[in-house]
Amino acid sequence: MAQDIVVGVPNWPTANATSHIIKLALEQNLGLEVELQTGTNAIIFEGMDKGSMHVHPEVWLPNQQNLHDTFVTEKGSVAMNSNSVQGFTSVCIPKGFAEEHGISSIEDLTNPDTAALFDSNGDGTGEIWIGAAGWASTNVERIRAKSIGYDQVFDLVEMDETIAYAQLDNAIKAGEGWVGQCYGPHYIFALHDLTTLEETPHDPERWTVVQPTDDPNWLENSSADVGWPSSTLHVFYATSLESDFPEAAAMLANMSLDSDALSSMAFEVAVNNKDVEVFAAEWIAANEDRVLGWFVN
Repeated sequence: MAQDIVVGVPNWPTANATSHIIKLALEQNLGLEVELQTGTNAIIFEGMDKGSMHVHPEVWLPNQQNLHDTFVTEKGSVAMNSNSVQGFTSVCIPKGFAEEHGISSIEDLTNPDTAALFDSNGDGTGEIWIGAAGWASTNVERIRAKSIGYDQVFDLVEMDETIAYAQLDNAIKAGEGWVGQCYGPHYIFALHDLTTLEETPHDPERWTVVQPTDDPNWLENSSADVGWPSSTLHVFYATSLESDFPEAAAMLANMSLDSDALSSMAFEVAVNNKDVEVFAAEWIAANEDRVLGWFVN
């Protein structure tokens, strides 16, 4: 039997938890058949545009601004929930390691001697985790590394964040160096004492970010030597739901979460290894009034 609604599941903990909560809330309150389907940001947006998928549970702006502009502004095939959660993106290292070696700013990473402190494989070059493949922020971190200059002394590593944060855990236990992208809301700040590196405050005049989906020469045509702008997280959904399943579209437009809720969700799923389906059912039961409020027009 074909599913009524397909909810995308991006590859980070808060989005995983939120997608399961959306699925269960729609099934319990509207009696719909809802399927979960993994996918990158671009794949989920394309699916919402074509009708093969219907919901993205957690879109980061401005990270996905190009997808917003294409599918919301230009095509009108996707809608954005205006209830946002505040977030941030930066670069972090363990606090104790930072204090021991006098590392406080992102410009410190351009020093070859500093970079050598993060050489975990013995090849003479430090490694910095810039994010997972498929994340828009990974591309932006590559642009920032080029613009600030630490790409000259670091290997820019892309890998799944569960592996990256396992390496962080091991580095802290061993008293060794680790540096990489960090963002919040996220459980990692409850798990470890991290230092967010100081950066030049965001300046739109110095932030020219082009994504590979928009320009094959995106890296050379981009420049960003300042900190990230403030982030907002939103639910996005296919506008086709407004006619096909208007009650579901209204719920997705009304849905509202906060950073504390997202951080606790990620902690339970990623750190305490709670089964995400079990967690979603327990969370909905514990937050019944909030969830029912999403279905009030």
